[in-house]
Amino acid sequence: MIPLVFAMQFEGHAVPINGSPGKLQARTFAYGQILRTTLHPDAVESAVESTRGASATFESEVEITGEGRFLEAGSISYGTAGSIRFRTVGHGVLGPSGVDGLQRGAVIWEVIGGEGQFAAATGLITSNFTVGAEGEVVDNQFAVLFAP
Repeated sequence: MIPLVFAMQFEGHAVPINGSPGKLQARTFAYGQILRTTLHPDAVESAVESTRGASATFESEVEITGEGRFLEAGSISYGTAGSIRFRTVGHGVLGPSGVDGLQRGAVIWEVIGGEGQFAAATGLITSNFTVGAEGEVVDNQFAVLFAP
C-alpha cells in the first residue's frame, strides 16, 4: 500500500431531512486546489487557489446524537478517479464559533470502502468545518489514505 496524503476545501450546504428529526443531509463540492501556508515571523497567512480539472463531490447523512455531538456516514467522489465511503470514528463535535450565526465543528472519518483508484483503500480523513445560519458549509478535509 502506498500512502496518498492530500487536503481539499469543500463548499456547499447541509439541510434537514424531511420527516427525520435530528438528521441532516450534507452535499458539498470542490475543484482541484492549491492550498498555501506561509509562515512569517509575526503572522501565518493562508490561501486556497482553484485549479482547472475535475470536481469532487461529498454527500453524507448527519445524525445529531446529543448536545454538540453527531455521527456521520457518506461518500466522496473524486471526479473519475474513484470514490470512497466513510463513517465517523467516535463522535463529531459541533458548537459556537464565536462569530454570530456561524458554528464550527470537527470530525474524523474512517474509510470503509472505495472504487476506482480507491478500491481496497483504507485510511482516515479529518474534517474541520463551519456551518452558517442558512446551512452553508465550508469543510476543510485532510486525508491520509492507503491504496494498492
